[in-house]
Amino acid sequence: MDGIVRIQAVSAALVLSAAAFATERDILWRAPNDIASRDMIYGIGGRAHQPHGPFKFVKEDLSASSPKFNVVDRDGVKWKVKLGQEAKPETAATRLVWAAGYFTSEDYYMPEVGVSGLPAQTKRGREWIDSDGTMHGVRFKRELDGAEKEGEWKWRKNPFIGTREFNGLRTLMATINNWDVKDVNTAIYKKDDLRIYVVSDLGATFASPGFAYPEFESKGNIEQYRKAEFICGTSATEVDFCSPGRSALMRLVDPKEFYKRWKLRWIGRDIPRKDARWVGEILGRLSPKQIRDAFRTAGYAQDEVERFARTLERRIGELNEL
Repeated sequence: MDGIVRIQAVSAALVLSAAAFATERDILWRAPNDIASRDMIYGIGGRAHQPHGPFKFVKEDLSASSPKFNVVDRDGVKWKVKLGQEAKPETAATRLVWAAGYFTSEDYYMPEVGVSGLPAQTKRGREWIDSDGTMHGVRFKRELDGAEKEGEWKWRKNPFIGTREFNGLRTLMATINNWDVKDVNTAIYKKDDLRIYVVSDLGATFASPGFAYPEFESKGNIEQYRKAEFICGTSATEVDFCSPGRSALMRLVDPKEFYKRWKLRWIGRDIPRKDARWVGEILGRLSPKQIRDAFRTAGYAQDEVERFARTLERRIGELNEL
């Protein structure tokens, strides 16, 4: 018994030690006191920061897995556009993450835009680009206004380990089924005297709890999101979420990648029930219209908007019952 107590004491000390690295300059979350009035159509950037065409091609971005391009709009604002399966779910996810008090990039979705100067052949994304340069299903991303990107942060080692806010972020990732919670999908931005911690890529959301096969079931798939289990287990003090979950067994064709994603499952496990419920209470302050606006502005059809919203509302209810 003494040995168990000592282990528990050491574990608690490690959590406190990690959290002690946080300074007044490090920020992960800010209380969304105006949540009831937040505009889920335009998100953190608001109406004023939405992109304005015409758009001009700058270069193709070959980083990550989705087709991406750098463009500039008529006002000289630089944007990173993403095409493909992640465009819609990422737009919706940024609205909900922001509504809960966390920081996101300024994302906007447009069903169709014209981009001048595109090369005749691009490396990726031709299935979403017409010969005249018209792009279909476009997510526009602008980095945090007035901020400079410093680098990435690590889920296992950051200034917020053990805090309510960090556990709340883990809960939020499970709520939207973000299974791609790799360190490379995070960012630290420096703005004035603050260092802002962000989950910078939210495209692998609102579908299966893990990397599914075929891939279209992994991102923005209402049938997968609706039927996926949310809470896999509870104890008197903690809750285990099902996302991030293991990849589909078909993904074992790449054992190294399969194992990497297997190790990410801890992010949704052993979360204090009170911290998970705290996030549920925040999200519960959103109106039905705000929740539906988050999916509507992402380009989903009305029947999909309603089904996504009802599934999310059910999950919020489960959090509040913890």
